[in-house]
Amino acid sequence: MPPFFRLFLLLSGMVLVQASAQKLPTEDRIADPAIKTVLLYPVLGNDPTDPAQTLNPPIIDQSVETQLMLEFDDLTATFRPFRAKFVHCNADWQRSILNDIEFTYEYNDYPIQDYQISQNTKIPYYHYRFPVPKVKLPGNYVLVVYNERNPNQIYFSRRFSTYLNRVGVSATAQFANDPQFRFTDQQINFEISYRGYPLISPQDDLKIVIRQNFRDDRVITGLRPTNVRAFDNLLEYRLFDLKNTFPGGNEYRYFDTRTVLSRGNYIERIERREDRNTVFVNADGIRSVGAYVQTDDFNGQYVIDHLETRIGATQADYITTVFTLRMDEVPNAELFVNSAFNFWQLNDLNRMSYVPDLRAYRAEIQLKQGIYNYNYSVKGIPPPVSRSGMNLTGNETLIEGNYSDTENDYEILVYHRPPASRADQLVGYRRIGYNKRK
Repeated sequence: MPPFFRLFLLLSGMVLVQASAQKLPTEDRIADPAIKTVLLYPVLGNDPTDPAQTLNPPIIDQSVETQLMLEFDDLTATFRPFRAKFVHCNADWQRSILNDIEFTYEYNDYPIQDYQISQNTKIPYYHYRFPVPKVKLPGNYVLVVYNERNPNQIYFSRRFSTYLNRVGVSATAQFANDPQFRFTDQQINFEISYRGYPLISPQDDLKIVIRQNFRDDRVITGLRPTNVRAFDNLLEYRLFDLKNTFPGGNEYRYFDTRTVLSRGNYIERIERREDRNTVFVNADGIRSVGAYVQTDDFNGQYVIDHLETRIGATQADYITTVFTLRMDEVPNAELFVNSAFNFWQLNDLNRMSYVPDLRAYRAEIQLKQGIYNYNYSVKGIPPPVSRSGMNLTGNETLIEGNYSDTENDYEILVYHRPPASRADQLVGYRRIGYNKRK
């Protein structure tokens, strides 16, 4: 084949890929109901099989050798050819105008070939693993997984970020300064040191994102510094208008289904059938009244594990999990079981139905064995107005309440678009905890 013809085919393929990428999603989403338990996490520590690794958010430092790992299950229980590709995004998670070659080291199209078949499970599935290739630029990315035989058929997408600390971030978390919100809200004060990093207009150049408990539905954006100390190359963010405050929320509820041989924590009963297992989580009630109760949690995350074998990836079964919330029916409202297992989205998968005979809401959700955090969210009743301007999709305050003593994780992400660059880069990252007890 003549060299120029090979070049023409390559360029044509790149054009087709770029054209199809315009339709790629840029949010966490599962489009195929047979795909379950999509985990994306950094492999840290000496034991890569430690199930607790999945509690870490998919954000890594490019200056160290850290590998991101993707895992997911296919409940069709038949082999399907999956492929993956990256979508580069700006600070607002909108797709950037960069070409693939500007942020990838290889051709942006990767086969997912590492798979195993489930063992000793009533619900059969294929378990896939994919070590995520490294990217060139620090910033926001979406990993899109699709059908190898039909690239237009997208199965799911997962967000992740990489950063290079070119600015320094120091931060503190405390209860809100305003006495009116002293017992309900938490406030994040921080400073950014840009010594040695060129900024043309320090008060305008940086884009700040603060995120609570690794949730993309709990973010504050658009913050501007309250003080610019030019001689010290320091930006101070100590806002008095409460735009840097979050509702404290409540500690997450949890349950343990790592075994079906006996009842785990907060499991009322287990029904064992030939074709499936069903567990009933202890009935819940409203927690928005009364005093704050201190409990340990995963801040809304979950861990897949199998108590008997410690091989949750392929030997943990899928269980029909029944949630019950005892309360009177709320007119003109919808209730949802809310958790990281559904990317904090309120949809048909986790919607609850009111059962008059029980005087309670109930939902049945198929979940893999493990330890899960969750809470309850309401749509149809507006949540309390957020001082920070957050666009909250659901009202968690109605059932869970808000307490400033709640233990939470916070991340501060600093984005900048360097001169002559065509996309935002993540140039600063800091993770802090509030009211940490361990």
